[in-house]
Amino acid sequence: MTGPVSPGPGGSGVQLTVYVQPRASRTECTGIHDGAIRIRLAAPPVDGAANDALIRFLAEKIGVPRSNIRVARGTGSRRKVVAVDGVTVNRVRVALGLGTSD
Repeated sequence: MTGPVSPGPGGSGVQLTVYVQPRASRTECTGIHDGAIRIRLAAPPVDGAANDALIRFLAEKIGVPRSNIRVARGTGSRRKVVAVDGVTVNRVRVALGLGTSD
C-alpha cells in the first residue's frame, strides 16, 4: 500500500508520512497535503518542541503510549516519517479522520 499511512517494515506497526505546520493557532489534523498527512502544531519548531507536540498529539488521537511513536526521518524538517508500533493502518486512518483503506 502506498500513501501517507502504510504498514511498517516487516509488517510491524504503521509508518505515517506527515507534513507539519508549526506555530499554528491550535494543534489538529487537517487532512492530506501533497501525499502526506497535514498536522498543524501550536508548538514552535524550537529545541524539538514541535516533534514532542507531534508525538503527544498522535499518541492521544491514536490511543497508544507515546513510547510507541517515534520520528523515523525528518526530525528537522516539515516533512517527516513517523513510526507507530502496535497499531493497524485502518486504526490510524480512522483515528486521524482519514477514513479506512478498504
